[in-house]
Amino acid sequence: MVKSMTTTPARTSVTLADVAALAKVSTSTASLAYRRTGSITERTRARILAAAAEIGYAGPNPTARSLKSGRSGIVGIIIAGTVRRAFQNPVAMATMAGLSEALDDIDVGQLLLSHRSESGDRSARLLDGMPVDAVVFLTRGEEFDGILPSMRARRLAMVGVEGPHEEGVTLVDIDDASGMAVLARHVRDLGHRRVGVVMRSTRIDANGPPGPFEAIDADLDSISNRTIRERLRAVASVFPDAVRVEAGGRELDSGEIAAGRLLDQAVRPTAILAQNDMLAVGALRAAAARGIEVPRDLTVTGFDGADLPLLGRRLTTVEQPLHERGLQAGRMVGELLAGGAPSSIVLPVAFREGDTSGPPR
Repeated sequence: MVKSMTTTPARTSVTLADVAALAKVSTSTASLAYRRTGSITERTRARILAAAAEIGYAGPNPTARSLKSGRSGIVGIIIAGTVRRAFQNPVAMATMAGLSEALDDIDVGQLLLSHRSESGDRSARLLDGMPVDAVVFLTRGEEFDGILPSMRARRLAMVGVEGPHEEGVTLVDIDDASGMAVLARHVRDLGHRRVGVVMRSTRIDANGPPGPFEAIDADLDSISNRTIRERLRAVASVFPDAVRVEAGGRELDSGEIAAGRLLDQAVRPTAILAQNDMLAVGALRAAAARGIEVPRDLTVTGFDGADLPLLGRRLTTVEQPLHERGLQAGRMVGELLAGGAPSSIVLPVAFREGDTSGPPR
């Protein structure tokens, strides 16, 4: 409680100076009650805050404070596509958990932003107006290329998880190619020769029919998404005669439809390599709908090592350090904001054999 204080007459605008006068301290001392730096006693802080409450002072204007300090105290977390889909994606959620843990440690706010190519300039203008000190590109994608010039012009610290592979972006990358090559060699060593690949869609937030059958190495250089391209290239190095189908989306239903096309061929593959775990679960569903037993009649593999407790079985896949890559991205942000210059890193992946792979009949 504040004792021996008299309420000041009502005013249209209450300032920090009014609070200081009522609490009988200087304005600079009053400002320390609202900062994490500076030294005042808890008793003085309580007196200042009680005075502020008495006259209806809500605290320093955050915009004015950020203009004065040159910092907003906020990190923008940018995803390609919609926020709704990001929250449905176990890979994005596991990465976000690690990133938030690291950003909490450096005491910054976190602002989740979406960017979609179809929104064009409007999306870029919206992002350009956000008061952030740094940005983290949480989900990989060529989608971000259009907004990078304005980010560079603002001299924002930029960190990317698996992309974009562009100047000025410090990367937490994944050894995709070697991981996929190890997976493909595992399938080859089991004895498989007829292999189909369910390829991730190159269209963010797409939800349409799958693409046509194509050779595994068809026109790889035209695929701008490096992750998709290099995983295909790795499979081609082991199975040069494999066939690929681009899924109409990046999730379970799209994987089921694309895998169904492979399985409905007159001579179907004995193994399906899906480019992520959700597409692989879709392939398992397509096989079950056709009475095809996995792994007796068909081998199915994924990529990512996502947490899929409802699957009820252990998928053969490649595990990424999903939480760790988020942690590393957050730590890079802290180092950049402190004036450092962290180097990009490539995190290893690990092959995990499950119960969805076996020799062909």
